[in-house]
Amino acid sequence: MSLPREPRPGRRPRAGVVGSTLLALTLIASACAVGGSGAQPEAIEEYPDAIRRDLDRQIRQERDVAGSAMPPRHLDAERFPETLVDRLGIVSGGPAPDGIPSIDEPNFSSVDDVDWLADDEAVILLDLDDQTRVYPVQILIWHEIVNDVVGETPVTITFCPLCNSAVAFDRRVQDEVLDFGTSGSLYNSALVMYDRQTESLWTHFDGLSVVGTLMGTELRRIPVQTVAWETVREAHPDALVLNRDTENPRNYGRNAYPNYDLRDGPLPGFFQDTTNDVLPAMNRIVGVREPAASEPITIPLELLQSERALGVDASGTPLVAFWAPGAASALEAETVDGGRDIGQTGVFDPVVGDRELTFSPAGDDGFVDDQTGSTWTVLGAATDGPLAGTKLEPVEHLDTFWFAWSSYVPNSRIIQG
Repeated sequence: MSLPREPRPGRRPRAGVVGSTLLALTLIASACAVGGSGAQPEAIEEYPDAIRRDLDRQIRQERDVAGSAMPPRHLDAERFPETLVDRLGIVSGGPAPDGIPSIDEPNFSSVDDVDWLADDEAVILLDLDDQTRVYPVQILIWHEIVNDVVGETPVTITFCPLCNSAVAFDRRVQDEVLDFGTSGSLYNSALVMYDRQTESLWTHFDGLSVVGTLMGTELRRIPVQTVAWETVREAHPDALVLNRDTENPRNYGRNAYPNYDLRDGPLPGFFQDTTNDVLPAMNRIVGVREPAASEPITIPLELLQSERALGVDASGTPLVAFWAPGAASALEAETVDGGRDIGQTGVFDPVVGDRELTFSPAGDDGFVDDQTGSTWTVLGAATDGPLAGTKLEPVEHLDTFWFAWSSYVPNSRIIQG
């Protein structure tokens, strides 16, 4: 077994090592709380050794899955000589593995039976295999992962509150269906998942296995939209809605991260990278990456709010991005539905048949194409005009913060208008 080298005497180890165990965080917090005046510095100097001993103990502890990379085992450079990310960048978020419990047996209600969602509350919308599923953020903010089957497709729906990002995956790898849970760790402030079959570690942002038996495997991403409940309720009255009947119920409706999106940067202990100052760290953006586009692009939300319908040429790939008002920030107020209106977005392929459509805003929250005069919604559906009943092909995209997007997709082109 090989751990990172010993910290210099009298100094705290790097956050990657400190963060790798809850005990470390507890010890440091306790030390800092003593009188608030830097008391007992000689005791603080002992903590690096205590942290290292506890890491050693956890690494040696047997797990049911052979070859497990469950933190802090990922720090063992002899067992895992290669990783796709800096192993010290994978840090503890506080909870133990599965301390934030995934939902593995989801229960659903009909739209008409849901009376506990506010009109402007954010939900994650998935259209797949002729079925529509709705995953309320007020539930995902507490569980972060839902393992589900939609039609014939086993899927994993993920939401990372610290990055405000929702990503869905096909959880099949070759002939095996994987089940995902939360590792309790973060990479660049984003959820690190693990699969229960091999206990490899996966980054939520891109569905890439970065340490363990399946290292290098990448899950297929499935387009989802984060939109207002009212938008979904009106457009999909036959949808199924993930309900609050979960295996590990929480205080649904409350925001576990009040005032988070009013910060000026990510939480330092959880973000090991250097923020890209081209845009303010907590600016909201819409990101599109390959293979949905020929090049990754960044659309600042302020730009999309002002344009509402924005055509983009991504190195030969035509895209259209929509913004409509009506969805509250889930990360600002004490409740998930109490934040300011940040709106809802969608990104689509604007080609219908052999014709590329261009769009303009219409009314308070709709759009009209310039070629046929048909009216469209933020969900990419034509509701009136010659193309009524037509749906644009959705493009996988992320609504997230600039600091997170730029750390995972550093080469994206920023759309200037």
